Amino acid sequence: MITLGIVVIVVAALCGAPLFAVLIAAAMLGFVSADIDPTIVPIELYRIVDTPMLVALPLFTISGYLLAEAKTSERLVNLAQAVVGGMPAGLAIVGFIVCAMFTALTGASGVTIVALGALLLPALTSQGYSERYSLGLVTTSGSLGLLLMPSVPLILYGIIAQQMDVGEPFTIVDLFVAGLLPLCIMLGLLIVWTLWHLRDANLPRVPFSAAKLRSALWAARWELPLPFVVLGGIYAGKFAVSEAAAVTAAYVLLAEVVLYREVKVSALPRVIKESMAMVGGILLILGVALAFTNFLVDAEIPQQLFEITQENIKNPLMFLLLLNVLLLLLGAILDVFSALVIMVPLLLPVAVGYGIDPVHLGIIFLANMQIGYFTPPIGMNLFIASYRFKKPLMELYAACWPFMLVMLLALGLITYIPWLSLVFVR
Repeated sequence: MITLGIVVIVVAALCGAPLFAVLIAAAMLGFVSADIDPTIVPIELYRIVDTPMLVALPLFTISGYLLAEAKTSERLVNLAQAVVGGMPAGLAIVGFIVCAMFTALTGASGVTIVALGALLLPALTSQGYSERYSLGLVTTSGSLGLLLMPSVPLILYGIIAQQMDVGEPFTIVDLFVAGLLPLCIMLGLLIVWTLWHLRDANLPRVPFSAAKLRSALWAARWELPLPFVVLGGIYAGKFAVSEAAAVTAAYVLLAEVVLYREVKVSALPRVIKESMAMVGGILLILGVALAFTNFLVDAEIPQQLFEITQENIKNPLMFLLLLNVLLLLLGAILDVFSALVIMVPLLLPVAVGYGIDPVHLGIIFLANMQIGYFTPPIGMNLFIASYRFKKPLMELYAACWPFMLVMLLALGLITYIPWLSLVFVR
């Protein structure tokens, strides 16, 4: 009976059954096989409602959708270009910075490619950047920002890890702080490589103009205070993360609907529906995943996995290397939310057994997901960019690999130098 159930679940997964259905079936089958009442599964689904941090997910998500609906991307590009556009390869630097900020705000890599690609790609090629370099920049930069507050995947990792109560305790704010320096490392290496790669290119520079800077600042006047209010409130201890999410949603709604008037009141039901459909999917998967996690813990599967791993891998450094390989492969075939709910319950206890801090593991996990988004052959960003820019996948593979090598170097530093993630936390 149990064997037949496993076969049915595997076949359903291979045939494309929804992830939540596969997880809930696996959890119920596991509890039945252990003679535990399967009604514990709906109890777990209800328990997630009592998670205080959970309210931040829908509020940050709707904020991101509203910003994507408005002309925020244009204002960010204009402001960044006014500040650093006069530097060598200034427009490329603008691309890296703006993509990271926009991905963090919207919580979706694909949205960044679609929203900013239409602005950045023509601008880059018109200023003399090669089409291959421009395609690579836009495709790879679309995933930058997963480590920057208020990244929804970062919050989701925190919720899952805190439910497991393994390793040294931490808060969501700790994750936000921990992601700052690693993201700066990634951006810094990409910018340094770009300056070296384009050292002989005769690219035009946009002279710095105080008038253009004032104009860009004025255009973004209602959005500029947002990160300072939210981040400042969190880091100063004035807001909890859930309160910061509420302030963010209210402020973005006021700015885009009332002050800028770029999101019409009649469009709000559609935007809310789209954003909450995404949140609903995440919450359903998360609730089922927590039930599945309970089964794994009761069956002592993480402990068994740790014992097997420790028998074959004695060195924590080798474990981290294999962990990165696994996560890069997962990032190429799964979206970040599915990877989080499936793998964190398995990997976190094993990593803690090797002395890896849960905060450090979260940063490693999401840094891998950033790269996995454009890892050939099936990284999600590659397909989105191929569809958006009408380019063959092989051309995008060739455009992305230099950026991938640079980000792999950054990943190595983030992985093997825990100080980069923990210096402001522990």
